[in-house]
Amino acid sequence: MSGLLAGIRIIDVTTVLAGPFASYQLGLMGADVIKVEMPGQGDLARDMGDDIYLKSELMGAAFIAQNSGKRSIALDMKSESGREVFERLISSADVVLENMRPGVLTRLGFSFERMQELNPRVVYCAVSGFGQTGPLADRAAYDQIIQGLAGMADITGTPEGGPLRVGFPICDTLGGYAAAMAISAALVRREREGVGSFLDVSMLETAITAMGWAVSEHLITGRTAVRHGNHNAASSPSGTFRTRDGLLNIAANTEAQFEALCGVLGREELLDDERFQSRGERKRHRDELTAALEETLEQRDTSEWEELLAKVSVPAGPVLTLAQALDQEQVKGRGLVRTFNIELDGRDTVSVLGSAVHVDGDALHTSTRPPRLNEHSAQILGELGYTSEEIEALRG
Repeated sequence: MSGLLAGIRIIDVTTVLAGPFASYQLGLMGADVIKVEMPGQGDLARDMGDDIYLKSELMGAAFIAQNSGKRSIALDMKSESGREVFERLISSADVVLENMRPGVLTRLGFSFERMQELNPRVVYCAVSGFGQTGPLADRAAYDQIIQGLAGMADITGTPEGGPLRVGFPICDTLGGYAAAMAISAALVRREREGVGSFLDVSMLETAITAMGWAVSEHLITGRTAVRHGNHNAASSPSGTFRTRDGLLNIAANTEAQFEALCGVLGREELLDDERFQSRGERKRHRDELTAALEETLEQRDTSEWEELLAKVSVPAGPVLTLAQALDQEQVKGRGLVRTFNIELDGRDTVSVLGSAVHVDGDALHTSTRPPRLNEHSAQILGELGYTSEEIEALRG
């Protein structure tokens, strides 16, 4: 199967997560991603992760996860020859993606206007913590900073606890998805109108928009979101409940589902309890309803209840560890994880995630391992028209 973005070349001048995640998703769709890195050290993610050997080889786990299938060239963007190579890369590109602080690429001589002079159809996407404008534009930002400033941490956790960070870099990931979506849309516009685009992606604004229900409740009704722990703020019973051997998520969000849940548990009397006779009442009496349901749920194992509830179409599922989640037949059967040879003396294989999207019935995954730093410089420079003698001179 040829990729949806086959023939599209992306110049990836990004590091760590948000930018590399965006270009990785586009690469999974078939784009040719050329990763431009700093000589000697490359992407900071090459030195991130807990595996000491991989980091010593500048192939840290954090780098491997988001850069498989890409090609690497190291450029000193402050040198005249490095800038000349970058100009040729822009001229050959469909997309230039970067996540430097606003203005850095412009100071190096590559504003969007300059890029358009080199390539009028280029799509330029800049991912940053706060966007290219505004009083915070020049500030550095990492995921946890954005979680705090977006109000995300404040609505995460339990009512009695303080704000809680989401357990993975969700704002980086969301920013990457937003960038990939915007780039894809800009490429459609380019084909239709023949023009490039300047895409300004703010991680802060992406995080706020991702909290749609909580934010909309505040904007529309004036009510401030509060922390509900493992329970759904919008409905009850909808959350995490104790069973005999663990925890079970149940989402009985409709009247029919609540009736079916009570039937499976043999607790039909709850249907006649005035505290639980409407969605609003169940939310107001959430604690009492949770306690009543757990009286029965604690009499059987999680797997038993999950199977019984599935038969009556009440959404339910266990709370799994990460290892258990990856080991599910549902996940393995759809080919989300791909394992390949990493070609290192001290490590044979690695496994990485593919795309959550299947195209024409096929799972999308990388076809090649992540690149060593500057591994593809000769190949890329040759594609840009440099002779073998010129390539040797540039290496020098």
